[in-house]
Amino acid sequence: MNTHYDALETRDPEARERDILGRLPMQVAHAKAHAPAFARSLAGVDPRAVTSREALAKLPVIRKGELLDLQQRARPFGGLAASGYGEIARVFASPGPIYEPEGRTPDWWRLARALFAAGFRRGDLVHNCFSYHFTPAGSMLETGAHALGCAVFPGGTGQTEQQVQAIADLGPAGYVGTPSFLRIILEKADEQGVAIPSLTKALVSGEAFPPSLRDALIARGIHGYQVYATADLGSIAYETPAREGLVVDEGVLLEIVRPGTGDPVPAGEVGEVVVTTLSNPDYPLVRFGTGDLSAVLPGRSPCGRTNVRIKGWMGRADQTTKVKGLFVHPSQVAAIVARHAEIGRARLVVDNPDQNDRMTLHVEPREGRTAPIEAIVASIRDVTKLRGEVQVRGAGELPNDGKVIDDVRVYT
Repeated sequence: MNTHYDALETRDPEARERDILGRLPMQVAHAKAHAPAFARSLAGVDPRAVTSREALAKLPVIRKGELLDLQQRARPFGGLAASGYGEIARVFASPGPIYEPEGRTPDWWRLARALFAAGFRRGDLVHNCFSYHFTPAGSMLETGAHALGCAVFPGGTGQTEQQVQAIADLGPAGYVGTPSFLRIILEKADEQGVAIPSLTKALVSGEAFPPSLRDALIARGIHGYQVYATADLGSIAYETPAREGLVVDEGVLLEIVRPGTGDPVPAGEVGEVVVTTLSNPDYPLVRFGTGDLSAVLPGRSPCGRTNVRIKGWMGRADQTTKVKGLFVHPSQVAAIVARHAEIGRARLVVDNPDQNDRMTLHVEPREGRTAPIEAIVASIRDVTKLRGEVQVRGAGELPNDGKVIDDVRVYT
């Protein structure tokens, strides 16, 4: 029995990197030529020169938070799509509203690979409890299941009693949806005294999947795995039976950058997930900032897949806060650090002793350097228009959690 979806998953990492970097200039060129927003943002870029991760890191990041503004100025897709209504199959809406296209090619969102890793196989019936209304999640999993050779029951959300009846009647092999709704369905089945032993596998997403719920499912004979996917990018990374992080999908180039910047962080450091799609001509997103925090795991997965692994979702990168009526952004902290080569890492802590807002920039100097405190204080004032203090920390004292701004204010 095959344990991997295809040979791409187990190829030599250097061969994968050569392939990715070989495809990258073509995707950048395609985006620049066919998507108006990228034509503007990449106006001075020669795609033929984008042949390394270092060259890619010089390109601007388009962040999730910018989509609403872009789309309000250029409906429906903010100038980021390279295909029009005649080439795509569906249009979906996420909160905002933000609109997303779905192309016509099989497994357009690349979910078949994640389903396979979760144990789904050709001939399975999949009970799909992701929404089919407005948002793309239901279609994302359905098209992936079809590409894998599975049939799909479009359960959607809600109607718990009917979900239990359909599972009991049809005997699906597995469930896809949020983990909390699977728990609700199982509890309802128990309440009704209905046995649903056919469910033995699950692929979940959309919310946290705590170990306690994972273990509770295993105790019932259901092995559940996670997939990290978004409505903009499709599959980004997925869990495997090794259960050691999430393996990056073969169709994307993933970077971890310092929040508020486009600068890649050292391996293992927490930062924002930035993704470039390599196999999507319809919506060719180049350096798309998801706003999610994660970190790269060292080594290879014991499951035999050789692609990079990430820790999974670790919070949100947008740590913008308001101090004394003014917004302070992670990009401003980055701008302060950029003025002082002596600073290695920094974190802005906002607290309110005696109910008065206070900002303190905690800095770790680079090895052998001394932080110029007075100059940094002046930079804080210049960049943020607010007063701030500086506290020098020792090497490694700042937590590796991706936070650039830590708002610890307590209101009484």
